[in-house]
Amino acid sequence: MATFLYKLGRLAFRRRHFVALIWVALLTLAGVGAASAPPAGTTSFSIPGTEAQKAFDLLEERFPGTSADGATARVVFKAPAGEKMTDAGHRATVEKTVGDLADGSEVASAVDPYTGNAVSEDGTIAYASVRYDVSGMELEDSTKDALEDAAQQARDAGLTVEIGGDALQAVPHTGATEIIGIGVAAVVLVITFGSLVAAGLPLLTALIGVGIGVASITALASALELGSTTSILAMMIGLAVGIDYALFIVSRYRAELAEGREREEAAGRAVGTAGSAVVFAGLTVVIALVGLAVVNIPMLTKMGVAAAATVAIAVLIALTMVPALLGYAGRRVKPAGAKGKLLGRRAPREDADRNADTRTAEKRQPKDNLGTRWARFVVRRPVAVLLLGVVGLGAAAVPAASLELGLPDDGSQPTSTTQRRAYDLLSEGFGPGFNGPLMVVVDAKGSDAPQQVFTDVSNEIKGLDDVVAVTPPAPNKAGDTATITVIPDSKPSSVQTEDLVHAIRDAGGDIKADTGAETLVTGSTAMNIDVSQKLNDALVPYLVLVVGLAFLLLIVVFRSILVPLKAALGFLLSVMAALGAVVAVFQWGWLSGLMGVEETGPVMSMMPIFMVGVVFGLAMDYEVFLVTRMREAFVHGEQPGQAVVTGFKHGARVVTAAAVIMMAVFAGFIGSSESMVKMIGFGLAIAVFFDAFVVRMAIVPAVLALLGKKAWWLPKWLDRALPNVDVEGEGLRTAEERGADPDEDRALVRT
Repeated sequence: MATFLYKLGRLAFRRRHFVALIWVALLTLAGVGAASAPPAGTTSFSIPGTEAQKAFDLLEERFPGTSADGATARVVFKAPAGEKMTDAGHRATVEKTVGDLADGSEVASAVDPYTGNAVSEDGTIAYASVRYDVSGMELEDSTKDALEDAAQQARDAGLTVEIGGDALQAVPHTGATEIIGIGVAAVVLVITFGSLVAAGLPLLTALIGVGIGVASITALASALELGSTTSILAMMIGLAVGIDYALFIVSRYRAELAEGREREEAAGRAVGTAGSAVVFAGLTVVIALVGLAVVNIPMLTKMGVAAAATVAIAVLIALTMVPALLGYAGRRVKPAGAKGKLLGRRAPREDADRNADTRTAEKRQPKDNLGTRWARFVVRRPVAVLLLGVVGLGAAAVPAASLELGLPDDGSQPTSTTQRRAYDLLSEGFGPGFNGPLMVVVDAKGSDAPQQVFTDVSNEIKGLDDVVAVTPPAPNKAGDTATITVIPDSKPSSVQTEDLVHAIRDAGGDIKADTGAETLVTGSTAMNIDVSQKLNDALVPYLVLVVGLAFLLLIVVFRSILVPLKAALGFLLSVMAALGAVVAVFQWGWLSGLMGVEETGPVMSMMPIFMVGVVFGLAMDYEVFLVTRMREAFVHGEQPGQAVVTGFKHGARVVTAAAVIMMAVFAGFIGSSESMVKMIGFGLAIAVFFDAFVVRMAIVPAVLALLGKKAWWLPKWLDRALPNVDVEGEGLRTAEERGADPDEDRALVRT
């Protein structure tokens, strides 16, 4: 591995014009494809294998032409204080509004409150139901404008009017904090390298990689039904890992220069050593993201695969374009410890003679850095550091015990949105359960008396707890299938509504045993419940698959059993602590104002499994980058404790910079208008903090110090069976010590 990447790095350095041209061409091609691609259509949300999805499919089969995927709008009207919606003037205003909406070219139906029995008991609130032929993302702007104009005309007539549903659904935006996150990353890079040129390389390559990835997703969005959240996630993860991977290679390149190597040789060795760590770190992230497919939710699978592809692009760019740009930068990228005038330090004098760098580097005797001093402290006090780290993360994880899962609806929107205000008005006028009606589908195709079955099911549901209203069965044209709408007494995200869904399904089981008719529960509320259950059921298999594959990969990298085991256990600590922080902020409301969380509620259902996947991949990044330096020192004869110190001497500063950059990038997405993106951004940022600064910087060196040489133990039979990937670049160093050129020593290196 190291030899191949060493040659690749040198080749990219020499053929930099060709390499740069390839990546610019790919970026241009992706950009043209994105610009010429048709706009993304509707994003189908399906959960195969669940009852809600089965009922939805049955509706499409038995009730054709009902536009089940079409956008909907609930135009909610409220009369002024002391007046009622049944007053003649208000009634005329509502009927005119509904009439104007019904004339729209994309409107399938518009039902006014007075013919649809949609006026509250006290007469103060009413709503009109509007259904469209296309999805909310496909509605033309003129149709949305007509909806808002009609509502405004009713407001001008003295009514309070709000619009719920997905007709006004907008593409989520990330806000200005994303730019701030990139700005923070730039500042950290400048402080780390002391040079605008060196700092600009990771940013430039990361932006190119993200540009290719996001543009490709945009180009394929219509064909593959990729939602807007997919590209935001790819951007989020692609930026973070793209900057980090380039940062590690540039840092190693400067370290190689400091040892007196020629620039092309330094580029090759940087890619051969740090590049090997990049490859395996990237593989762990890809495994974690692609592994989301085991959940069998197509939307989640597409998000994971798209983000994994962006990570793969980031790895390839780090291995090829970074050394190419280092070739362009020349002497403007200085050896480690030789900072430019940007930070007020004088750079070493560089003569025309290339050997000037070598002489300067040999004379330089750097003092112990903060990473070295911290590592020595941990090696001296491993038990205290270990206990403090574990107890601290355990305390942060306590809120996770109160985790409540659900999917966002209009009730989780900010109170400033018309969707949220419409939600509140409907709750006020018709009860909290009105915002989450359940649709019961009765399939009586095999029954001798379908109508009787429909009546029996309706009566059975009326006798259940937490039921406010049950509409009469509405059969299809064939008379073999009917739909029944059930209004719960509790809000959609409540435990009581979930219990009602299970109660209806249990009653349906008894009816099927007696009559052969099948009763299914669907609707957005039932769909959310099924998604949560499916994700919970898939969490353990997913964890076993991802952690198991990554564990095997890390055994190959570190040639140890205990080091990968320690890495996995540390990850579990950090992810539980991060989940606890998410619960504290988004469910309990701690610091919610600071995070821009206007409404607390259940944590998004896919958050735990998503955090497990992404955080595990990112956590292994720091494990690989930091511990490979320790193993490199141990392999070359240092004692275990000193190897830990050496690893921190070379890696702590860079890992710290990488973690701060990743946190800044993720935190930048907290400003998103999409609650899911906001929650993911916060969760990943806090998880990186816990994992990088508590687990990898404190717990890992403490455990390695306690284990000593046992940390690197590997059974002999397994050592012989495993391939030697040479992440530490041992083959390259051996060739150098023998006085041979690695290019000419291929056979020896491979053995």
